[in-house]
Amino acid sequence: MSTTASRGVLVTGASRGIGAATARAFAAVGDRVALHCRTSRDLAERVRGDLPGDGHLVVTGDLADPAAVRGFVDAAVGGLGRVDVLVNNAALYVDAPGARRLDHRVDDVDFEQWQAAWRRTVEVNLLGTADVTYLVARQMMATGGGGSVVNVGSRGAYRGEPDAPAYGATKAGVHAMGQSLALALAPYGIAVTTVAPGFVDTDMAAQALFGERGAAVRAQSPFGRVARPEEVAAAVLWLASPEARWASGAVLDLNGASYLR
Repeated sequence: MSTTASRGVLVTGASRGIGAATARAFAAVGDRVALHCRTSRDLAERVRGDLPGDGHLVVTGDLADPAAVRGFVDAAVGGLGRVDVLVNNAALYVDAPGARRLDHRVDDVDFEQWQAAWRRTVEVNLLGTADVTYLVARQMMATGGGGSVVNVGSRGAYRGEPDAPAYGATKAGVHAMGQSLALALAPYGIAVTTVAPGFVDTDMAAQALFGERGAAVRAQSPFGRVARPEEVAAAVLWLASPEARWASGAVLDLNGASYLR
């Protein structure tokens, strides 16, 4: 697979898991990466320090805060010179490492908890992702040369998330947004694609994978396991390549045949 030499790449949620693996994948082919995180700057700096090549940087900001989004996008553009590839990976399922998931089962929470979970999840996963995409797309449009946007969606958009319906709903929104923007941005040479992983072996999924449900979760796939972050990163890297330009608008399932549609 060929890539354009030394592209500027912004990866949101890059301090761990899929985001960190994605940053490593792009750096390994010679790209310069801006690693975004909300508060885990030490972790993000550790990932940055291990990346091959030069020109990488860490940017910070809460996706739920539009001013913070503008700030870290500007910092990424300033540090890289241009963002050629945006990977929208950051999403809320666990509010912080080790914290209780924002579960909001309709039969197990009161109305205030239901509202709080929905609003926070929508602000980060959907509105924040939309804000980052708008700002980066406008930069791509203004500077010319095209670009790629790759969204990290979820199998949950199709299969459902009964414990966290707002998560499933926001990921479905990300899928739909990606397809709408694929149409809107193609005249500018910008491709927009989405990957939809099932369970991935990350901190976000730790409670499900290492709790009582772990064996059942792994058994959902006929491979008897869940994805590795590097497998998702490899798909993202390909979708951002020139060879994948004609995949614009696609949503690629990455769930080990655990859910077929």
